[in-house]
Amino acid sequence: MLSTSARVAESEPSRLAGRFYAAVWRWHFYAGLYVIPFLIMLAVTGLIMLWISVIDGREGEKGIRVVPGAAMTTLAVQADAARASVPGGEVRQYLSPLGPDRVALFRVDRGDDAYMVAVDPYTGQVLDQWSRRAGWYDFATGIHGTLLLGDTGDRLIEIAAGFALVLVVTGLYLWWPREGERLVGVVLPDLRRGGRSLWKSLHRTIGFWIAPILVVFLLSGLAWAGIWGERLVQAWSTFPAAKWDDVPVSDVTHASLNHGATKEVPWALEQTPLPASGSPAGVTGIPAGAAIDLDAMAAFARSLGMEGRFQVALPKGETGVWTISQDSMSNDTTDPTADRTVHVDRYTGKILADVRYADYSLGGKAMAIGIAFHEGDLGWWNIALNTLFCLTVIFVAVSGVVMWWKRRPVGAARLVAPPRPAELPLWKGAVLIGLFLCLAFPLVGVALLLVLLIDVLVVQRIPALQRAMS
Repeated sequence: MLSTSARVAESEPSRLAGRFYAAVWRWHFYAGLYVIPFLIMLAVTGLIMLWISVIDGREGEKGIRVVPGAAMTTLAVQADAARASVPGGEVRQYLSPLGPDRVALFRVDRGDDAYMVAVDPYTGQVLDQWSRRAGWYDFATGIHGTLLLGDTGDRLIEIAAGFALVLVVTGLYLWWPREGERLVGVVLPDLRRGGRSLWKSLHRTIGFWIAPILVVFLLSGLAWAGIWGERLVQAWSTFPAAKWDDVPVSDVTHASLNHGATKEVPWALEQTPLPASGSPAGVTGIPAGAAIDLDAMAAFARSLGMEGRFQVALPKGETGVWTISQDSMSNDTTDPTADRTVHVDRYTGKILADVRYADYSLGGKAMAIGIAFHEGDLGWWNIALNTLFCLTVIFVAVSGVVMWWKRRPVGAARLVAPPRPAELPLWKGAVLIGLFLCLAFPLVGVALLLVLLIDVLVVQRIPALQRAMS
């Protein structure tokens, strides 16, 4: 028979584990309070963008068909027709047809306004015209990226994405089978249950299965956020313009080729300065003496192996360059490893820069694949997986709310958060984790420590707040 001291010693690890479980559950609950609305918003807008892209195309031209002819008219003729459809406009970009029965697209800028003009490549006739970045795809993109609030929205979403990582980690800890549970009992939902128990089983199991994919989505999204992404990860992973030997660079970056909230330039190049025209630098591209115009650039793109959809951005300003590109992020291809961006001097026709996937840093390569996966650009399997993923994220978020509602006493005028343990176990470790997050994800770490301080120093010292948050 065990002595009293032996029983106390034996029960101490169990009590510690119980207090730690309660602390993790409380953090999971608080993280969910902030994250759930954002997860639902991101999943819904993600679905909207995904299926608009599938059905109508990111630029909105998939529904416009043409009858293939014997030969296409020159791009000069097509560009003139596009320019004439927007009086006072200037052609800034050409997007080649997706297929033989599809239209060519021209972006025509007039002042601060940009228009997409669909042209029949066989007849040179303008078939349609619309304001660029004013459709449902771009509206959903604006919400998805910034809540239409600019930098403020970007910061709020960055904090939500970081807290979602906390939600994943704490959720996996709560998911782990304990107290005699079998692994199969938490890997598969128990559909024999009812009420809150069934909701918990579904939330737990589905949350476990989507956790790895959710982490990929969160990290690839965070890598575009304003603090962790733009100022840390992207800055360190950007393609260095110094690799272009003896090529002068301009004072604008590749990000200047983006238009609106929708990203068009590969992540690894956004912060890289554009090369500048007007020097003897570069290697032979367009043969000396040949015309350097849109037709020549399109022919050169095809000679480089760019089939199907590719894009040509026209030079802007005296030192501007021709930019030929084809990448999965812009829905040009389904293969991110085939990314290629070529800059050509507007005066000499020489190639100033030729950047391929192999030239990206490790972070740039990871993001090229991660973004394509995130956007559903890798083919029909990716579209199906992302659709299912977004629906399950919505379910997990909603089921979390349902479980809270079912646990909440009827008529309770308080939050009904999981009880805070009387003694917070391993609190020093929690502080160290918070400090690590401050270094790895500055905005998220600061927000996490702020919440911890408010909970410990404010909520627990004001009885009215303690009752409301309990």
